[in-house]
Amino acid sequence: MNAYPKITLVGAGPGDTDLISLKGLKALSTADVVLYDALVNEALLEYVPATAVRVFVGKRASHHAYSQLEINQMLVAFARSHGHVVRLKGGDPFVFGRGGEEIEYAASRHIPTAVVPGISSAISLAGLQGIPLTYRGLSESFWVITGATTAGSISKDVYTAARTAATVVVLMGLNKLAEIVQVYQEAGRGQLPIAIIQNGSLPDEKIALGTVDSIVARAKEEQIGAPAVIIIGEVVAKHEHFAQEQPNSIAV
Repeated sequence: MNAYPKITLVGAGPGDTDLISLKGLKALSTADVVLYDALVNEALLEYVPATAVRVFVGKRASHHAYSQLEINQMLVAFARSHGHVVRLKGGDPFVFGRGGEEIEYAASRHIPTAVVPGISSAISLAGLQGIPLTYRGLSESFWVITGATTAGSISKDVYTAARTAATVVVLMGLNKLAEIVQVYQEAGRGQLPIAIIQNGSLPDEKIALGTVDSIVARAKEEQIGAPAVIIIGEVVAKHEHFAQEQPNSIAV
């Protein structure tokens, strides 16, 4: 056991175990306790010492193994009782991962903390599919938005984003797809290309390509489910299969 309490937030990346950083693996190799999320590839636990405690604290939609407060308290308690606690989180800990809350809680209890950034699905999954989030003449920026607020309603940022030329990446938004589509349709963007990627970077990855007007039907045809990332913007038409799947669209 390590002599002093410490908490390290480690981003596990989008799913493929090869996409975690070397620094992240080093942190796992020195862990006394690992608290890991539902979106973490459990194969990464092979890098954890055999003597380390492993605790699943995942959250899926409305099904939570532990509340966020309970997780915060567990981090501190394990750090004090065991030493080095690694909080292993899918993607990047600070991109809709509530890593900031966990760091603040630990700091308020005087527990030293460190952060190992991870590759966020908000950026990586588009690239793995050959979709550039920015492209000269098409998109000068990209926005990352949560699909739903803590109150369960669609994020107000979606209404603003629908009226820009920016590429928009929506995380945790599949259950709000119909509402997101309606917002874009009301903004006159029905022909805007859109992609939905399920289980990105993993062997069972699936993608639905379409326009705002057609994507709900396309997602149903492809049997897309959560977890999924939604990408909206002209850059989606850069996907190698977009034109053939959308015969009435014009590739850019």
